[in-house]
Amino acid sequence: MSIITSWGGVTLSGCERLSENLEEITRGASLSRGLGRSYGDSSLPASSVATVAGTVLADRLRAFDPATGVMRAEAGLSLREMNRLFLPRGWFTPVSPGTMFVTLGGMVAADVHGKNHHREGCFGAHVRSLKMRVADGRIVECSREHERDLFCATIGGMGLTGHILEVEFQMVRVPSPWIVAETERVANIDLFIEGLKEAGESWPMTVGWIDCLSRGSSIGRGVLMRGRWAQADEAPRAFPKPFRRVSVPFVLPDFVLSPFTVRVFNEIYYRAHPATRTRRVVHPESWFYPLDAILNWNRIYGRRGFTQYQCLLPERGGRQAARTFLELLTSKGGASFLCVIKDHGPEGDGLLSFPMRGTSIALDIAVRDDTQALVDALNECMITQGGRVYLAKDSFTRPHHFRAMEPRLDGWERVRDAWDPAHRIKSAQSVRLLGDQP
Repeated sequence: MSIITSWGGVTLSGCERLSENLEEITRGASLSRGLGRSYGDSSLPASSVATVAGTVLADRLRAFDPATGVMRAEAGLSLREMNRLFLPRGWFTPVSPGTMFVTLGGMVAADVHGKNHHREGCFGAHVRSLKMRVADGRIVECSREHERDLFCATIGGMGLTGHILEVEFQMVRVPSPWIVAETERVANIDLFIEGLKEAGESWPMTVGWIDCLSRGSSIGRGVLMRGRWAQADEAPRAFPKPFRRVSVPFVLPDFVLSPFTVRVFNEIYYRAHPATRTRRVVHPESWFYPLDAILNWNRIYGRRGFTQYQCLLPERGGRQAARTFLELLTSKGGASFLCVIKDHGPEGDGLLSFPMRGTSIALDIAVRDDTQALVDALNECMITQGGRVYLAKDSFTRPHHFRAMEPRLDGWERVRDAWDPAHRIKSAQSVRLLGDQP
């Protein structure tokens, strides 16, 4: 028995098996778990007697075709290791989330997205096949052509359809390991939505930071960022050196992230970026993984931890949907110094994948006595707007709210029931949201 903790600070007891042999340790396990960087309870055991298969030692590369870029690897291979091995050779993952501390299996289970979703979709769009152990113990190979229902339910299915053992997917060629980035300040949320759409027409990667405490005519002000891979003649000759990482040495007191300190940080960060558009060549880690430069950054949120609320507002709601959301957030005192906005393209194959055409907003919230009430209010806004939340980040959504915002859930549950009628594979999140028995 051991203590298993999520990145957001949710802690449960359970038994975690670690081995290089995934086929062995997934026998009878109730869940697979990678690096544990899910913010909520999706990678935590359903009960204290549950056994979790830890995948991180099963990180071998099974095959790579340098002519096509097709890779096959074990589920425990981390994105950090993939970057270390393949970026110097001119290859990169087709879709990257905001951290490199994630396993290949986790990238499939959460169907991660990145700054290029409006162009390339989620990671699942580039997955060719999966090797899995399903609930009855069989080893199954699935793809869009074979056992398609299982394949599509597993992409974004939060590990609840079976244990992912191996992943085959398509890597992409990059002209250099450096990024050309442009930044500019944006005065309010209406201009932000327009700016993201405009940037997406010519830039493959776009993202923005929002000052979520701003109000009135400045509500949703922030910094818009555009990026693309630098061509060889634009990039420094040297390969980018790994960042020197600093660490938050201990859990900070709760008062450190008060509304006042967040407001001061947001003002400084906003003013630190020029009002006019600036362009420069930047390190790939600073572009893709800015928070990874700070180890144990979750400790700044205090002893009760934090949650990230990431929601998606469908395009049909227009600019007013984002404004309505931010007005509600500020009225409820949702102070956050990390608030990210992205533009999204069409919905993918995953039956529970998060993105669809529209705008996502993600904010980190320190857990306090009123956090549940804040998430309830935001979720009710999502239901009204026809939006949804990202399960990889969630730890507070109530089951009736989730069902109200997720019309695809019945179809996903039919597939899950067909492959696992007894719900042997489950998590703390599925107990909370789907009514699984602990």
